[in-house]
Amino acid sequence: MVLNRKKGEILNAVFHNIEDFLNKGDLLVFNDARVIPARLFGQKDTGAKIELFLLEDLDNNCWEVLVKPAKRLKIGTEVKFSLGLTATIIKNLGEGLRWVEFNRNPLDIIERIGEIPLPPYISYDAKRKDYYKERYQTVYAARNGAVAAPTAGLHFSAELIDKIKVKGVRTTSGTLYVGLGTFKPMSSPDISDHYMHSERYELSKETVRLIKETKNSGKRVVAVGTTVVRLLEGVCNVNNKLEPGSGRLNIFIKPGYEFQVVDALITNFHLPKSTLLAMVFAFAGRDFVLQAYQKAIKEKYHFYSFGDAMFIQ
Repeated sequence: MVLNRKKGEILNAVFHNIEDFLNKGDLLVFNDARVIPARLFGQKDTGAKIELFLLEDLDNNCWEVLVKPAKRLKIGTEVKFSLGLTATIIKNLGEGLRWVEFNRNPLDIIERIGEIPLPPYISYDAKRKDYYKERYQTVYAARNGAVAAPTAGLHFSAELIDKIKVKGVRTTSGTLYVGLGTFKPMSSPDISDHYMHSERYELSKETVRLIKETKNSGKRVVAVGTTVVRLLEGVCNVNNKLEPGSGRLNIFIKPGYEFQVVDALITNFHLPKSTLLAMVFAFAGRDFVLQAYQKAIKEKYHFYSFGDAMFIQ
């Protein structure tokens, strides 16, 4: 679905013709974060089965994790996994969150013993483990550390990206390591009360150079996914300008926000009460977006991670 903000038009299209809506000199910005097999299944000495969901590397083999069942994992409890990996609970953060210390770097072996953390609405078949590792990943994924895919990028194939480049559209990437907070629904009826969890980012000098060059030439910076919007706009908010670097961002973009970098957005269809939908409202206007969503529902567009896309220009 293509939304033209200036004309107020809503068009139906197919994604493999996305280059028809891009112009020579435009810049596509991808999020090259790679989803890691973050779900680990082990057991206590009692034989009780335990699941650890890796969330963030805290250095020195310590990680923040989400655990199930949380009641059984008190400080000092040890969980054993395959290939000699063990984890000891060192801090209770509440709400199922813990800090654990592994006996070795889990990243060295999770490709062999971990599972990709698919969304709960996608059924998991252990026999297709390798398939999920490839399918729930963008073709340009490069940097390990995300626990969910930047799903707008799942629409792109290597062939499509090549076709877009032939038209004279340039591409670049930054990294926002997608965390669970991205998908956490807003729990308060007052949008201003919602707190965004922070996520790590990396933005290179080359990407910043290309963005500034594009803006100066009057061409468009096209964000592939809401994570790219948070990355670019978040860096601007922190530094009062776009500059390279790394660190953490927790920007919550909601109606009233003035966009400084992003001119167009490729994104999926989002759920009610989500910060992602709030961002789309901010970018294209609440009434216009709701009009598009009503059309999407009527015409049976698909929502969720493997659903259809919209291009907002």
